[in-house]
Amino acid sequence: MAKKNNILKDLQKAFNTGVSYMLPAVVVGGVFLAVALSTGTATDTGLEITNPFMQNLNDLGVAGFAMMIPLLAGYIAYSLAGKPGIAPAMILGFVANNPIGESQVQTGFLGAMIMGVATGYLVKWCKTWKVPATIRTIMPILIVPIFTVFVLGIIYIYIIAVPIGAAMTWLISVLGNLQGANAILLGLLIGAMTAIDMGGPINKTATAFTLALMAEGIYSPNGAHRIAVAIPPLAMAISTFIDRKKYESEDRDLGFSALFMGLIGITEGAIPFAVKDIKRVLPAITIGSAIGGALGMINNVEALVPHGGLIILPVVNGKLWYVLSMFIGVFISVAILHFTKPNLVQDTVKEDTKKNQDVKLVK
Repeated sequence: MAKKNNILKDLQKAFNTGVSYMLPAVVVGGVFLAVALSTGTATDTGLEITNPFMQNLNDLGVAGFAMMIPLLAGYIAYSLAGKPGIAPAMILGFVANNPIGESQVQTGFLGAMIMGVATGYLVKWCKTWKVPATIRTIMPILIVPIFTVFVLGIIYIYIIAVPIGAAMTWLISVLGNLQGANAILLGLLIGAMTAIDMGGPINKTATAFTLALMAEGIYSPNGAHRIAVAIPPLAMAISTFIDRKKYESEDRDLGFSALFMGLIGITEGAIPFAVKDIKRVLPAITIGSAIGGALGMINNVEALVPHGGLIILPVVNGKLWYVLSMFIGVFISVAILHFTKPNLVQDTVKEDTKKNQDVKLVK
């Protein structure tokens, strides 16, 4: 039992470490993208940025987001195994966040978390090898990274990614059969799929399905999807604003960045919160997004461009229900978090101690 508790504590510490090092990339990516996309023009392919300076700013934001997931994986491994774990985990985190293999599967932040943990423990084991002193000097720069990336990379590509790719194909088939038959169920599924892995394979499956229907002139599923993409970051932002005692100071600061990302429809703004408290955050944002998506579907909301958030409101049919569905989904997620996420006792004690000290100083 004690060993199990130690493992859980190590994992919690690793996830917190990964998020801490990832946060600057999230903030840079979110703020730069928000500023750049706010100047964009809605087209059939999304928001088009015509100003060269804003396009460069957008590229910087995209770079921040591209680094976000590898940094998460790298520093999860760092917490478990030290410096030798950083490079191989960042490589595998990049692999998890980009299409790979015959099915071109990407697993997003969930895959990166798995790769970070696996790398950490594998590297930790490698560090116990008894090797000659001459070989030990090249272990962290040659043997360990090559061995780790090869073993876990092959396992990921051929064992983990293959069934996920098959599952995504099946999901597209299921969604296709629902289209036109049951608007509420389809909206619930699209909304839930959008939020559950925030940019991972399930989210991308929902995107691919809605884009395929847009090509046929059917825009309601895309409306549900674009409502749902904004709900997770908006919900986390508002939750940090109104339930401050439930979040650490860095999370409360991140709430502002999440707000900007929610307004421009970037679901990944909620990832740092999910990594640190996945058992409470993920159900909350998934339920809120599912309900928001269903409300959009049954009220025939149509998003005419492949982008989300309030920024595309001018090119939405059914603007009132687009906004209402989004806000209702956010409210439900925030309410769930309010009742399920506990206050941080440690932070509360610190704040009380500081107040007492301030009172003594005043006296």
